[in-house]
Amino acid sequence: QVQLVESGGGLVQAGGSLRLSCAASGRTFSTYNMGWFRQAPGKEREFVAAIRWSGGITDYADSVKDRSTISRDNAKNTVYLEMNSLKPEDTAVYYCAARMSPIGKYDYWGQGTQVTVSS
Repeated sequence: QVQLVESGGGLVQAGGSLRLSCAASGRTFSTYNMGWFRQAPGKEREFVAAIRWSGGITDYADSVKDRSTISRDNAKNTVYLEMNSLKPEDTAVYYCAARMSPIGKYDYWGQGTQVTVSS
């Protein structure tokens, strides 16, 4: 069982930056593949970024690829998502997720953190 708690969301002006954090419980965090997703009002949840358990392989949605960085600190049981050059369309609730397999569905989800980008 893994519990995930996101933080770092808030209100930011367009063009600004944010770093989201996701703290995980459990001693096996380093074995989990992690992902970030987001859901905007009236829209379906969408993939943002993912990182393998070792941190050596990352993946990004095209919409954030050139201005985002996902990273992890296994010693701190934390995964991060840094986003730059934020746009109003980045406004959403951002969720952290974990899975044992590098592919397929995610097994655990956090409660989410709100990111609002003002124009």
